[in-house]
Amino acid sequence: MERVWDYPRPPAIVPCMRRVRIELAAEVLADSTRALRVLETSHPPTIYIPLADVREELLAESDARSTWCEFKGAARYLAAVVDGRRFKTVGWSYPDPSPGYEALRDHVAFYPGRVDAAWLDDERVQAQQGDFYGGWITADLIGPFKGPRGTLAW
Repeated sequence: MERVWDYPRPPAIVPCMRRVRIELAAEVLADSTRALRVLETSHPPTIYIPLADVREELLAESDARSTWCEFKGAARYLAAVVDGRRFKTVGWSYPDPSPGYEALRDHVAFYPGRVDAAWLDDERVQAQQGDFYGGWITADLIGPFKGPRGTLAW
């Protein structure tokens, strides 16, 4: 079991030891055994998948505004286009991450709640509540988790 309140701040980047899959509209958007986990106090892990393991031809620039993370830098948001259908803001990346987070360059993080399914091995993950964060909740995590209404100030 992992307690998210034991995760560090600033966040740490560690290898993901599980296979990661993302599905949307009957397509596999990503499938990787080389993903990274970002661990930050009070947050479920965020999973970053190498671009080499992502079907980039299904991704497009999102019309979402860019944001700034005090640790990782400027985020670029991504939409998906599958069979002519556009799915807005399914993920994000850090094209030029801040010092200390260079490992995230050429990786994509997906919001588990904005795709049809996100998997770690054979476990379908649950999305972190709230519209801002993209954490992946699994059976081995202990919260409470930041994200629901009233937790932004944590």
